[in-house]
Amino acid sequence: MSDWQKTTWRTKPRVQMPDYTDAEALSAVEARLSKYPPLVFAGEARSLKKALGAASRGEAFLLQGGDCAEAFDQFSADAIRDTFKVMLQMAMVLTYGAKVPVVKVGRMAGQFAKPRSAPTEARDGLELPSYRGDIINELAFTPEARIPDPAKMLQAYTQAAATLNLLRAFSTGGYADVHQVHAWTLGFTEGEKAAKYRDLANRISDTLDFMKAAGLESDTNHNLRTVDFYTSHEALLLEYEEALCRVDSTSGKWLAGSGHMIWIGDRTRQPDGAHVEFARGVLNPVGLKCGPTLSAEDLKVLMRRLNPSNEAGKLTLIARFGAGKVAEHLPRLVRAVREEGAHVTWVCDPMHGNTIKSGSGYKTRPFDAVLREVREFFSVMNAEGAIPGGVHFEMTGQDVTECTGGVYAVSDEDLSDRYHTACDPRLNASQSLELAFLVAEELTALRAKQAATG
Repeated sequence: MSDWQKTTWRTKPRVQMPDYTDAEALSAVEARLSKYPPLVFAGEARSLKKALGAASRGEAFLLQGGDCAEAFDQFSADAIRDTFKVMLQMAMVLTYGAKVPVVKVGRMAGQFAKPRSAPTEARDGLELPSYRGDIINELAFTPEARIPDPAKMLQAYTQAAATLNLLRAFSTGGYADVHQVHAWTLGFTEGEKAAKYRDLANRISDTLDFMKAAGLESDTNHNLRTVDFYTSHEALLLEYEEALCRVDSTSGKWLAGSGHMIWIGDRTRQPDGAHVEFARGVLNPVGLKCGPTLSAEDLKVLMRRLNPSNEAGKLTLIARFGAGKVAEHLPRLVRAVREEGAHVTWVCDPMHGNTIKSGSGYKTRPFDAVLREVREFFSVMNAEGAIPGGVHFEMTGQDVTECTGGVYAVSDEDLSDRYHTACDPRLNASQSLELAFLVAEELTALRAKQAATG
């Protein structure tokens, strides 16, 4: 791609990015970051691309989940462990339902910046720049806190590196043992309110018992004790992304060294914009959020720009419309992909189109709406003859009360109990696992239908 350099995004229109007031400080941070080691490596990104290619063919299934925006003040080993643990539980349940490997990708170790619906916000007559994530400015509503500070990129890098270090240890150090993961899941299904999921959990237990009887013990089988776990984030702050961009010595191609997978948001997917320009030149798998305003023609242009070689696993289309709107918008995009003969991985994001303001004043997402959008996604995929390749959730392993509903029935009145998110509401641990059981039911039904039709 001779017409691309890691700096060419600077010649394109930019949106959803801060205007730093101290150019000298910004340049110093960029120069320092450019000397730091990349957070991920090209071989890992290629492995993820191969796995996503399998998901595009129905030979794997993507589970992508994690924080809406990682916060500096909530950073801890326990929080990383808890989210990783729940994702392993979800993956086990989905593996059983899909009968294919589950590709595990966290919204972690880089999800620090957030697009906003307005550049400013006002309170009590005071108007200030919007909070754009801890990598840019601070949540506190003061003029000083809302000034973009380039030094925050260095803190974000340090936190991302520490997070990746712990994730790699958890992935390979025995914490991900399949029997231990299932024991955690059984704890969820033992409760009276989760009884309807007990049958599937028991069938997983029977499968593991059979494997043990057949001599497939986890202490002698490396594949039962370790997992591949990848990281992803929205590549929103392009100064940070450029500074961590590196040439892969084996292929000569550019790697976005900030995470295994990067994605472009629904607000930054302008075909001639800076974010598309940056993402088109890196070897990493790239995600593209597809909202209600995305036209079939724009999607065709974006697919050609982001995946000119039509490489399987390179481009993941993440549908986010809102419950009740999927059938209106998704079919035209599926048909556009078919008309182009494009290789893409279709993924459902049922979170971002279902945000409402509760009666108690909190921003929330009703669990029933999240579930409804997932079911509508599967229904459209089936009707259009397309392959549902995965799901994308904002979730946490902590016991927060940010989304209403679920088996333990978080109510509007409960939201104030443990509402900790700095941006968007996340599913808590039990809601995440419940959703995995429900998605597994959809996948089981899909496999049964495919088997019946040959």
